[in-house]
Amino acid sequence: MARGEQKAKTIEDPAALSGPEKAAVIMLALGEDHADLWSGLDEEEIKEVSQAMANLGAISSKAVEALIVDFVGNLSSTGSLHGSVEATYRLLANFLPAETVDTVMEEIRGPAGRTMWDKLGNVNEAVLANYLKNEYPQTVAVVLSKIKSDHAARVLGSLPEEFALEVVMRMLRMEPVQREILDKIESTLRVEFMSNLARTNKRDSHEMIAEIFNTFDRQTENRFLAALEERNRDSAERIRALMFVFEDLSKLDPGGVQTLLRSVEKDQLALALKGASDSLRDLFFSNMSERAAKIMRDDMAAMGPVRLKDVDGAQTGMVQVAKDLAAKGEIMLAESGGDDELIY
Repeated sequence: MARGEQKAKTIEDPAALSGPEKAAVIMLALGEDHADLWSGLDEEEIKEVSQAMANLGAISSKAVEALIVDFVGNLSSTGSLHGSVEATYRLLANFLPAETVDTVMEEIRGPAGRTMWDKLGNVNEAVLANYLKNEYPQTVAVVLSKIKSDHAARVLGSLPEEFALEVVMRMLRMEPVQREILDKIESTLRVEFMSNLARTNKRDSHEMIAEIFNTFDRQTENRFLAALEERNRDSAERIRALMFVFEDLSKLDPGGVQTLLRSVEKDQLALALKGASDSLRDLFFSNMSERAAKIMRDDMAAMGPVRLKDVDGAQTGMVQVAKDLAAKGEIMLAESGGDDELIY
């Protein structure tokens, strides 16, 4: 049941709510005058209830009454509630430092996950396993018990076999973990792992710009590179070397060309080759059957004059298909600025 479906209508049945959502309803019903109740929650509980509150949507008065009747009796005059990001922010701002509120709200709004365990779920299994293999098996067992089972399985499969089996044994014998121990593990992960990961994941600015320039049409690309060369020739040359352009497909081996040919629509191939150099055309034709090459040449001739914009679009599409195939390991692409170095 998607949260988006729940938010589209008023929730009538409190049984449909999770524990954090029920707590969020009660907190909203009590309002800002009772904001001191939040001080009894730890940081992770605040984040969990806040996340639920921000995504709550409309709750009927009947559902509200059913949830809090054991605390304050009949609340039929209260009416309905509507949880939102704005309401959550205003409520938290009454009792938490602004910096803490901003941190909580950033996690609510952002895609990275609302808890440390959610964030770990976004970390590549090989990267996480490489960090965990140096930890105590009991610590690893706790971490794997807190993340989603499919991700835990991939991490476990990436660990050294004997170490992984020891972790499994610890998980089988594991008892409920004390809150203090869990807090310490979370803190260590946040400080030693996530912060380091964020630093190492910072992309080189030239790589980022090269990737952006790759999506330009030819005229826009040339205009930007020419302007950049006037201001910073070194950066322009570095970006140009990092870019993978259509003519770089000439560096594909015969197997790579044939794989690419099977993955590109024939009309788009004909359009892209209309603007290709003779050598690149010959490379593609030589990797087709004689009959297929003749048909392709006839199709290109039948097109007549074509717009440069359309040719650029077809060539950009072929480059993207090639990059996708390279990411899957089906072909190898030589870097634009390199001689023998290959990227996968």
